[in-house]
Amino acid sequence: MAALLIDAVDLLVLGGPVVLVLGLFSLAALTVALAKAWQWWHLRPLRGATVTTALDHLERGERHQALLLVKGQRNPRAHLLAQTLELLDDPALDLAALRDEALRQARTAVSQLASHLRVLEVVAGLAPLLGLFGTVLGMIEAFQAMEGAGTAVDPAVLSGGIWKALLTTAAGLAVAIPVALAHGWFERRVEVEAATLRDDLDRVFTCVARSPRAAAATRGQQG
Repeated sequence: MAALLIDAVDLLVLGGPVVLVLGLFSLAALTVALAKAWQWWHLRPLRGATVTTALDHLERGERHQALLLVKGQRNPRAHLLAQTLELLDDPALDLAALRDEALRQARTAVSQLASHLRVLEVVAGLAPLLGLFGTVLGMIEAFQAMEGAGTAVDPAVLSGGIWKALLTTAAGLAVAIPVALAHGWFERRVEVEAATLRDDLDRVFTCVARSPRAAAATRGQQG
């Protein structure tokens, strides 16, 4: 542990301010990644109370049983389904208004799942550029030292300056690669969840379209 700490301090000294900024980037990205992992774990569905089972009840006309399965859950699918089922009992909402409200709530749920992912995206994009910038600065310093030495240039000094300059590029890539992987994984999870929410709502409104309420609404429009 002490050796790792010494290596980290040496890297910070050799890389200078650029490595310090990259360290702050990695800390911010790690914080967001852990927070999002906790969010997804916290929003997992309760065992045995699946949305699929609730939708099966709804398709059989058992709306009350479906609502009991999903009501009170933090899971986005279950929460959206519970809200939509409760909206069905509001006589002031016609089918079009009901669909609009359910879609609005779905967009809100997806927005919450995607929150703060932009931080990971920015870190993954900027870290390599910042590392390259540090390398360019280091190369400039190395060649300035070579120019100052005149004809008595020591190749060891030049090569040492170059590898020190390349440290920032390596540090930038070391930060960017895992952050990019984490961002891609979380983004994919959000896309899958958004598609699932849309599919759930389609199943709900297919059931609603077959219900007596839909028939009554259609007769009211024709009248």
